[in-house]
Amino acid sequence: MFKKILIANRGEIACRIIKTARRMGISTVAVYSDADSNALHRQMADEAVYIGSAPSADSYLHITSILAAIKETGADAVHPGYGFLSENAAFAKALKKEIVTFIGPPIGAITAMGDKIESKKLAMKANVSSVPGHTEAVRNPTDAVKIANDIGYPVMLKASAGGGGKGMRLARNDEECRDGLKRAVNEAKTSFGDDRVFIEKFIEEPRHIEIQIIADKHGNTVYLGERECSIQRRHQKVLEEAPSPFLDEATRKAMGEEAVALAKAVDYHSAGTVEFIVDNKKNFFFLEMNTRLQVEHPVTELITGHDLVELMIKVAAGEELSFGQDDVKLKGWALEARVYAEDPLRNFLPSTGRIVRYKSPKETHNVRVDTGVFEGGEISIYYDPMIAKLITYGANRSEAIKHMRSALDAFYIRGVNHNIGFLSALVAHSRFQSGNMTTNFIAEEYPKGFHPKDLPIEDPIVQIIVAASIHQAYQERAASISGQIAGNERKIDPHWVVVTKHVSQPVTVSKITGGYSVKVDDVNYDIQTDWQLGEPLLHGTLMNGKDLVFQVERENVFYRLTHGGSQDDILLLKPQHADLNELMPVKKPPDTSKVLLSPMPGLLISIAVEKGQKVKAGEELAVVEAMKMENVLRADRDAVVCSLKAGVGDSLIVDQVIMDFE
Repeated sequence: MFKKILIANRGEIACRIIKTARRMGISTVAVYSDADSNALHRQMADEAVYIGSAPSADSYLHITSILAAIKETGADAVHPGYGFLSENAAFAKALKKEIVTFIGPPIGAITAMGDKIESKKLAMKANVSSVPGHTEAVRNPTDAVKIANDIGYPVMLKASAGGGGKGMRLARNDEECRDGLKRAVNEAKTSFGDDRVFIEKFIEEPRHIEIQIIADKHGNTVYLGERECSIQRRHQKVLEEAPSPFLDEATRKAMGEEAVALAKAVDYHSAGTVEFIVDNKKNFFFLEMNTRLQVEHPVTELITGHDLVELMIKVAAGEELSFGQDDVKLKGWALEARVYAEDPLRNFLPSTGRIVRYKSPKETHNVRVDTGVFEGGEISIYYDPMIAKLITYGANRSEAIKHMRSALDAFYIRGVNHNIGFLSALVAHSRFQSGNMTTNFIAEEYPKGFHPKDLPIEDPIVQIIVAASIHQAYQERAASISGQIAGNERKIDPHWVVVTKHVSQPVTVSKITGGYSVKVDDVNYDIQTDWQLGEPLLHGTLMNGKDLVFQVERENVFYRLTHGGSQDDILLLKPQHADLNELMPVKKPPDTSKVLLSPMPGLLISIAVEKGQKVKAGEELAVVEAMKMENVLRADRDAVVCSLKAGVGDSLIVDQVIMDFE
C-alpha cells in the first residue's frame, strides 16, 4: 500500500480524499496556489506545497509544478480528484515516467474516452447504444447547419474534450446552430485547449442517468447501480440521487452490463462512470464515459456501502476487488445537492468574495457535508464556485427528501450569494417529489428564473408563530434593561400585528416554559425553542411534535425569515401602527432601462456594437466571460447606443455600466 499520496486538486474533493487516506493510514500532500494559500485542503493535509499563481493554467493544470511537488515530498502516488488533470493523459504519462502511481485508469482508457468523438466510435464497436449524430469535428458554421438539418433539429453541439457543461450548446434552428458553434468552439478552446466540436441529436424529454463502475487490474469489473442526474441547469448537474426513481430492474441491469462492456473494451481499471441519456420509454443511449471520480459519487457510496476513493486507492495499489456483481446490493436512497456561490436573482451567475458566516448542518447517519470552505475563507474568481455538497440518506426516497429539506434549512451562509433557497424549492417541488423529471425540469418550471420571495410560504401560520416568538424575545430583553425608573418599568405588550407580504395577522404572545404560546384567531399555538437573540438559526418544536428550522436575520425594523426555499421580510407592529402602515407608499426600483449592466464579475471579451448604432431587441451587445463560460448580453428592446462605458479586455464588477442608450 502507498505511504504518501499527493492530491493534485483543491476544494471539497481534495478534503474528501484526505479523509479517506487518513482513515487508511496514508499520509497526504496538498498543493495550493496563491488564491488557496489559506484553503481548507491545505490546512487538512499532512504536508502542503505551493505550485503557482491563481490561474489554474499556472498552478493546478501546470504539470511541471505538480511533478516538482511530488519529488519534493516523496509521494509515491497521486490522486487527481475530478476536473483539472484528472483526465489528462499527458499527466498520467509523466507520472508513469517518474515511477509514481496514478490513482486512476490506464492511459489508453483516458485517451480513448477523453475524446468524445472517438469514445462514441468505440461505444458503437462495443455494441453500446449511442445517440445518433455526426462523429467528426465541425468548425465551419455552414457545415454545422447542413449536418444539423441532416440529423434533424433539435441538436446538441458538444466539445469533444468537454465536461461540466462547458462547450455545449442546444440548437433548435439554423441561427442557433451558427451561434452555438461559435460559442461552443470558443469555450472548448478556453477550457480544454481543444476546439473540436461535434453534433448529435438532442433527445426530447430526456433523463440523464449514469452507471458507476469499478474495475481492478485482474479483469474484474462491476457496476454499482445508477445515479439520476436529470435536474440540471446549463448542462450542469444540480441535484443527484441514487437509485433512479425511473428505472426498473431490467433496464438497470441492461445499462449496467453495457457500461461494463465498454469498460472492458478499453481495458479499464479504477472508478469510472458511463453516462446515458434515457427517453420516456426507457430507451437509453451512450453519452460519454468519465474516466475519473464523479462529483456526485457520495450518493452511490451511501446506498452501496462502498467508499469509492478507498476502492480507487486499493485498485491502484494492485489489490483485487473483494466483491463481485452478485454482492452489490442497493440499500436505501440518497440525494446530493450542490451548494454553489451563485446569485439566483441574476440568472445564477457566479458570486465571489469572502464567506462572512458559514454554518453547515450537523453531520449524522442521515446527513453528510463534503466541503472545502470555512468561515472567513474566500470564493475565488479563478475556480468553480462550489461551496459544498450536501448529501442525505433515508430508508426510502421520501425519507431522504425529508432529511434534505431539513438540512437545507439549517445551512447558513452569508457574505456571498448562494443557491440554497433554490435547492430547497427544488426538493419541495411536487413534480420532483413525484419523480417526474427530465433535464428540462428547471427551464420548464422556472422559465423566468428563481426568486425566493416569489415562492409560496409552506405554512403561513408557522411563519407567524416563529416571527411573533422572535419579536417577543426582543421585547423581553428591552424590558429587562437596567437603570429604569422605579414604578415606570417597561411592560411587555402581548398584542401585536404580524405583517407579511401575504397578510396582516393580529396575535397575542405569552411566555411559557421553554418557549412561547402564540394566539392566532382564537387558537393557541405553542412552540418550544432555546433560540437566543442574534443566533442565525432557530430550531424549534411545535406542540404537534413537528420539528422546524428557520434562518433568522434582523434587518432594521424587519425580521427576515428563510425556510423551505422561501424568504420573507416580516414586520411586527402595534395594532394602531399596523393601520397606518397600510397607507405607506411602495418604493419604486431605479430605472435601468437605458443602460447595459454587467450581471456578474468577469472579463469583457467582446463588444458587438458601436456608438450611435441602432440595435434591435435580441441583438447581441457584448460578451462577458466568467468561470470560463461565455455569457452573451443582448438588447431587451430596440434602442440607439449612446456611448460605450467599458472596453474589451476590461475586468468588470457586478452592475458596472458597459454602455448606455438614448
